[in-house]
Amino acid sequence: FLVDTLNFSFWSEQEEQKYLVKYKGKTYSGYWSLCAAVNRALDDGIPITSASYFATMTLDQVRHVFRSDTEVPIPLIEERHRVLNESGTVLLEKFGGSFLTCVKMSEKSAQKLLRLVLENFPSYRDEAVFEKKKVSFYKRAQILVADTWSVLEGKGDGFFSDISSLTIFADYRIPQVLVHLKAMKYSDELMKKLRE
Repeated sequence: FLVDTLNFSFWSEQEEQKYLVKYKGKTYSGYWSLCAAVNRALDDGIPITSASYFATMTLDQVRHVFRSDTEVPIPLIEERHRVLNESGTVLLEKFGGSFLTCVKMSEKSAQKLLRLVLENFPSYRDEAVFEKKKVSFYKRAQILVADTWSVLEGKGDGFFSDISSLTIFADYRIPQVLVHLKAMKYSDELMKKLRE
């Protein structure tokens, strides 16, 4: 739950400079740098996966846990701090401090778990309004459900009878591929912004 909650934006302003974390002799970037930072914190005795801890973390504590081994800090540190505090508080107030409680409440339904996540954890609501219509991707929420199913090996509390109802995750690579294959076209204005 913790890693999926923080799984967003690892891009640096300059492509050649990256947020990197060294862990057990190996250097990690992107999503894996987040995982390495979490493991490093756990090895250091920091209870980063405990809702009661991350609900009350200060910004300085978040900076320490997710410190970089380069000059480039993890992007959006203030947003990550806000999301950690918010998600930890929700887990404590509504789910006894455990995401597994939320999973059990889903009654073995991926769709019900998805709804529970979206209803209770605001940071998972990837929504916008475009031409007066609400557009929802729910990429991260669906990844959380899929990761939960995977970690629990599709058994016990992790058996979701409707796991195949999740849609493809709307990752940034998908639109790139669709444009490349000419299945989708960007406006000239948007393409100019992307190229710049």
